[in-house]
Amino acid sequence: MVFGTFDFLHKGHLNFLRQAKKYGDYLIVVVARDKTVEAVKKHKPFYNEKERKIALEKTFLADKVVLGELKDKYAVIKKFSPDIIALGYDQKYFVKNLVKKLWEFGLKTKIVRLKPFQPSIYKSSLLRKKINLDKKIKKI
Repeated sequence: MVFGTFDFLHKGHLNFLRQAKKYGDYLIVVVARDKTVEAVKKHKPFYNEKERKIALEKTFLADKVVLGELKDKYAVIKKFSPDIIALGYDQKYFVKNLVKKLWEFGLKTKIVRLKPFQPSIYKSSLLRKKINLDKKIKKI
């Protein structure tokens, strides 16, 4: 199981999904809800949650793509009981309480941290800045 916003789906995301697939034979991708992205990242995603979910489904890298839960961010873990949760090299939100929640759910889920893929190029926040810069240039 992996989690993410997956805005501006790029090669870094695809590498992340391929790395995660190597840890098991069934990959569940949990897409962050728009409201969650706003609360955590302090901005709206460029693409809405349904568009991001569809884009991930079209990669055929995930066996199942689901939207995260709005009320209890950890409920999806309890629902699917993954053997492994793969985290991105820079994921920090909701990670702090993850081990505690797994223990509360009675799960023996292994947590792995995946390697970055050209983070100076393929990082959504960098791509977002570039798109905003391009918009400003076009307006001049």
